[in-house]
Amino acid sequence: MAWLRTGARGVVVMLLADLVGAPAARAAAPASPDPAVPHKSVYGKLASIDKSGNGIVMRSDAGESLGWHFDPRVIAEAARFKPGDPMIVIYRQTSPNEKRVTALAFPGSAATPIYVNTTGSRIVVRSSAAVDGACGRPGTGPVSEYTIPSGGVAEVVEACWCCAAPGETCTPGNKSGLGRALLVQCFK
Repeated sequence: MAWLRTGARGVVVMLLADLVGAPAARAAAPASPDPAVPHKSVYGKLASIDKSGNGIVMRSDAGESLGWHFDPRVIAEAARFKPGDPMIVIYRQTSPNEKRVTALAFPGSAATPIYVNTTGSRIVVRSSAAVDGACGRPGTGPVSEYTIPSGGVAEVVEACWCCAAPGETCTPGNKSGLGRALLVQCFK
């Protein structure tokens, strides 16, 4: 997945460059082993989906045009939404010049928090309560686990979530919300 900050013409050029580049090497990059890697979110609206180029463009609330290249599984699920729909991109800053997307969320698109596994493999979603309205803090109480097969869907009702490969762990540090979230990549 490439993170781009540019105009529409630049998005197309960068998406094409991403396709021509070495996508297999990018897809094979290991997930960050450091749980302290900061996770962030960008809020905005879906601008467009390029199914043939596997790209998604978002107009952020700050007015920036941001684009990403995703696996066709993610594009197929994202195509359920239309331009103008609210969207959140949750990512990890894995190095000073690389951001890796964890999930695309479409708030308000479902009455409960729905998580769709588009990672291509079985995953475990862990969830817990928030502490003083924040996720990832000590004292959250019990952690629930939901195993989601590739392409599967789960409803998570606790306030905070994270996802990991089976047998690995993660700290529920992302806020749950009403709507549909496409899980793209899990981190420890």
